[in-house]
Amino acid sequence: MDSKSGARERFARSERDILALSHRIHAHPELGFEEERACAWIEELLADAGFAVTHGVADLPTAFVARAGSGPLHVGICAEYDSLPGIGHACGHNMIAAMAAGAAMAAAAVADDVGLTVTVLGTPAEEVGDASGKILMLERGAFDGLHAAMMLHPAPVELLEAHIIAASMFEVHYTGKPAHAAAFPELGINAADALTIAQTSIGLLRQHLKQTDRVHGIVTHGGDAPNVVPAHTAARYIVRAENLEELRDVRSKVYRCFEAGALATGATLEITGGSKPYADLRPDHGMSAVYQRNAEALGRQFPDLGPLAQRMAASTDMGNVSYALPTIHPMIGIDSAPAVNHQPEFAAHCVTPVADNAVIEGSLAMAWTAIDLAQDPDARRRLMARR
Repeated sequence: MDSKSGARERFARSERDILALSHRIHAHPELGFEEERACAWIEELLADAGFAVTHGVADLPTAFVARAGSGPLHVGICAEYDSLPGIGHACGHNMIAAMAAGAAMAAAAVADDVGLTVTVLGTPAEEVGDASGKILMLERGAFDGLHAAMMLHPAPVELLEAHIIAASMFEVHYTGKPAHAAAFPELGINAADALTIAQTSIGLLRQHLKQTDRVHGIVTHGGDAPNVVPAHTAARYIVRAENLEELRDVRSKVYRCFEAGALATGATLEITGGSKPYADLRPDHGMSAVYQRNAEALGRQFPDLGPLAQRMAASTDMGNVSYALPTIHPMIGIDSAPAVNHQPEFAAHCVTPVADNAVIEGSLAMAWTAIDLAQDPDARRRLMARR
């Protein structure tokens, strides 16, 4: 039996458990840094499969690493398992976690035979947008020793190298002065007006932004009563650009819009967060090609999306990983259209038979990719030379 057949046979024995994990995480959504149940369920499954599991790595209670094999090429597979507020697993992180576990378990069965060490990295809080799990784990050494990293992300359609751009999320706080809104409005300093001016300024700024820039946000606090001049307002915003350098430029322009609100009204401004942005993804094209061959061997198809592929911009802290070591982050299609990521309808699609089939084939495609990288002398030499 060759190594890929051995990996496939090992996965088949655990297929029911892998799919059950996906459905279980989907049914119990947890927000970033609060994923206690999901983290425990994945750790338990991997420990039962013989992985050496370390809980709470990088001083993060819902992060872990699970390792098997002792070969010279060390490949990491990232698991995400946080959900979105209000709409649950509308980005399919239940599938990501299941595919990471499934791929690692399959690859581990032949790891020593092919010269592979495989590690699952449980990376919390991908959806938080700032100082997320992978960024903190990178800074604190959890990725040290890896030669390559990979993960799969569900999407409406298959995409080999997604358009992943840089992003920075931050919170804005205005403090003014309360007053009776009818009797003594002149004695107040309106923090809501400050936020309105900032939002208007951002709207006018859009004419002068690049087509690839994104600015979007929500008001998280707009005041306390309509008859009181608002003394406190707050918002949460995300700024995105093609790469980190362009992100710094557009973010400074957006910050000035918030400063304009404070200047015009006399309110004070505080901006928090945004110091640990998500980087753009730099996929390793050699690894991508290996993954594509394996995915196609399992029946996956990669349609030519043309300009739409560039239009489908998103951000992830896996981009930061790609700055540190060779990385791939393909999208695996679940035939959800017209439902797209971050819609409740997409969340419903992430536990359908089509999604379950994607979990099976995605797990095997990643396992086979790790095996091929370990067995190809040129690929192994190239990846190991990078670290």
